[in-house]
Amino acid sequence: MDEHRLGLKPITGRVWAPIGQRPLVTVEHRYEWLYVYAFACPEQGLAHFWIVPEVNTVAMNLVLAAFAKDSGAGKDKAVLLVWDQAGYHIAHDLAVPEGVILVFLPSRSPELQPAEHLWKHTDVPLKNQHFLSLEHLQNTLAPHLAWLETQTELLRKDLLFHGWPRTILHL
Repeated sequence: MDEHRLGLKPITGRVWAPIGQRPLVTVEHRYEWLYVYAFACPEQGLAHFWIVPEVNTVAMNLVLAAFAKDSGAGKDKAVLLVWDQAGYHIAHDLAVPEGVILVFLPSRSPELQPAEHLWKHTDVPLKNQHFLSLEHLQNTLAPHLAWLETQTELLRKDLLFHGWPRTILHL
């Protein structure tokens, strides 16, 4: 599980252009954000995304409850959730649903987090784009995230990297 901040400050990237011509990108630095919460299963190439307005414990509790419901976590099924030690991940008022087992990565180790590898895919339709509002950004992003959830082979290839254990825990 990981979070990704996206906003009205554009994401610039390389694009094809005719030889000798520089591509032009409209850039207007504005600091309004929304966040993508992503849960990923490296072995199966599954991912679930939520677009939320903020990152805090209240939002995390809501998304964590939705994830537990969608994944079937509960009394009869355990889901292992690997995440970093962000403040809202270790907050005293974090409500961990039944069947969700938390495993914390060492501090400052994003290279160990499989979900970090999702962001290069989520950013694709946003590169070199100018969004007039967060609503416009969300309307562009949401269909792409829905499509990305169906791309199990692509996600599996990027999430199941060398050194990531295939089986961590059997319950």
